[in-house]
Amino acid sequence: MKKSRPGILLTVICPVDKIEVCETIIFRETTTLGIRQSIQKRSILDREIKTVKTQYGDIRVKIASQGKGENKTIINVQPEYEDCATMAREYNQPLTKIQQMVLDAFTD
Repeated sequence: MKKSRPGILLTVICPVDKIEVCETIIFRETTTLGIRQSIQKRSILDREIKTVKTQYGDIRVKIASQGKGENKTIINVQPEYEDCATMAREYNQPLTKIQQMVLDAFTD
């Protein structure tokens, strides 16, 4: 930065209607004299939660998909971390083993 001063990158994600409020807070609470802003677009997949039965009990999975109706395609399936971690502790099993077991049960 100028004159060997340290530089800080502060990133703020906020709704468009809150930009002024966020800028006011940043100007008030920091020593900055200017703010650069850019508007970002976000694309998200549809998500749903289902329960998978395993030998250790029921574990939720998050299913991410794209498209509608017959054109719906599953993009990603992830076991819920907290459910898997609880089962791993309870049954003294590695977390990765529980996660893989859930994914295997989901595809069956």
